[in-house]
Amino acid sequence: MTTHRDTWVVTGGAGFIGCNFVRHALATSDARIVVLDLLTYAGSLENLRGLVDGERVVFVQGDIADADAVAAVYRDHRPSAVVNFAAESHVDRSIDTPKPFLVTNVGGTFELLEGARRHFATLDGAARRRFRFLHVSTDEVYGTLGADGLFSETTPYAPNSPYSASKAAADHFVRAYQHTYELPTLITNCSNNYGPYQFPEKLIPLMILNALDGKPLPIYGDGGNVRDWLYVEDHCAGIATVLAKGRVGEKYNIGGGNERTNLQLVDRLCELLDALRPAAANAALAGRASYAELKTFVPDRPGHDRRYAIDATRIRRELGWTPRHDLESGLEATVRWYLDNADWCTAIARERYQRQRLGLGA
Repeated sequence: MTTHRDTWVVTGGAGFIGCNFVRHALATSDARIVVLDLLTYAGSLENLRGLVDGERVVFVQGDIADADAVAAVYRDHRPSAVVNFAAESHVDRSIDTPKPFLVTNVGGTFELLEGARRHFATLDGAARRRFRFLHVSTDEVYGTLGADGLFSETTPYAPNSPYSASKAAADHFVRAYQHTYELPTLITNCSNNYGPYQFPEKLIPLMILNALDGKPLPIYGDGGNVRDWLYVEDHCAGIATVLAKGRVGEKYNIGGGNERTNLQLVDRLCELLDALRPAAANAALAGRASYAELKTFVPDRPGHDRRYAIDATRIRRELGWTPRHDLESGLEATVRWYLDNADWCTAIARERYQRQRLGLGA
């Protein structure tokens, strides 16, 4: 059996970004990975199919808000790092039902920090110097931007949704544990992710799957809300870079530098689908000439932030990370992945989400 120098606990590792990070870690490190995941609606062992072997990758089903479950993971696996992806992450769901975001995103992060503090106190020498707690957060904690400007690591927090408020609170707890207890923490704040294995409640997979089925493509408001898009593999590489080289106590913004309005993004997805699976050859489109004919404007999300954009200067300058994918190559790879993985799409959504409208606050 191979002896692994490091054991990383990856919370939320059966979710979208988490499972991509597990793949990245397996390909670029010799770390042993312990995935801790509750397997809520957006987390699935389908995302880790073929990876969990009980040796290099271990799966533990558990809730990060359960102090006993968290303590057991620290005790049984003695990690050299914790990477916290586990979170309720969909703004629309936070508008409809905010309490789970408080429980998981704030309470769960607290329990992970408490467990880490106790675990860290038992370490000495090289193990103590090596330990890191990396908390994965979002640019949404900064609020909204006007027509210009970028979010930097010094931008004041101004969360506008229950989701972003819960992530902001978690970020503050992480910072406080570093300052108060000298726990070696790191925080990353990313822009909007996209890519393989994303649950279809999010914009890009929802548009792809609805289009293929000939269903309406719901665009909130006027479609002018701007997001900075980051391919998930680039995000995972950024997190790994911060874990390896980041300065304890610092936070790093990870952004793709790919700003688009939602309408521009949907238009490009339709163009890609027209090229890769022509509308004329798709019986679900009932004679429509293009997937763009499915676009439908719907009432906006309450409190919808107008624009996000990340300044990733610090991670580029200090740690040498740069994204490998521009939006064009990333979107094409993403569309191809969903076209090639229809079985995953069916399995992941069965009895979990029927692509209904969320986030009206009713």
